[in-house]
Amino acid sequence: MPGKTTEKAPLSTAEIGALAHLYRGEMYRSKIWRTRLDMTTNWAVVTTGIALSVTFSSREASPLPIVLVSLLLGVFLVFEGRRYRFFDIWRTRVRVFENHFYGPILRGKGVNTDNGWNEVMANDYETLHFHISLPEAMGRRLRRNYSWIFGIQAISYGGKLAIHPVPLASLDELWVRAAVGPIDGRLVLLAGAVWYLALITLALATLRGQKAVGRALAQEHRNGDRMRTLAK
Repeated sequence: MPGKTTEKAPLSTAEIGALAHLYRGEMYRSKIWRTRLDMTTNWAVVTTGIALSVTFSSREASPLPIVLVSLLLGVFLVFEGRRYRFFDIWRTRVRVFENHFYGPILRGKGVNTDNGWNEVMANDYETLHFHISLPEAMGRRLRRNYSWIFGIQAISYGGKLAIHPVPLASLDELWVRAAVGPIDGRLVLLAGAVWYLALITLALATLRGQKAVGRALAQEHRNGDRMRTLAK
């Protein structure tokens, strides 16, 4: 009709199709990095199982394998934290697509860009950076997975000292059993207590952290924060 203006659709059919393919790609990358995370956790579980098997294979077996594997788990935790930072990028993008692209379509509202989710996504592609820090990523994996593994190790180590080769009778005997070569048992137990205190501190200190980091400018930090908000 004369004088009537037709509003341009936010996205054309071809653009919507391209976004659908982009979503599939991000979902695939998220799946790949999820598999890599699980692989590292599997390493931690397997090495812990081997250490427990060796330690409890006989009454005279040393508890040292549990101590060494605990340190190895710390290395695995760092690896998994690094992998989680990459996984978080793809997972966040997938959630933004699901919440602000597919969600309105499924509700019959069509594609809506009023809240600027498309601009945030575009900025994230242009200035690729991590959304969370390495300590926060490690803290998440520690709380969700590794806390159970470390807990089993601590209980197993204490049980080994308490029952093998015979039930523990005195503190002096405990120091002797905990000793590692020339290192006094009290120092070994103190080091273990500090190690677990550091893990607990990491888990609690990163409990509420939600900051974007990496090689990014202040504007990119704000974009990372918006990405995480849109993904919720």
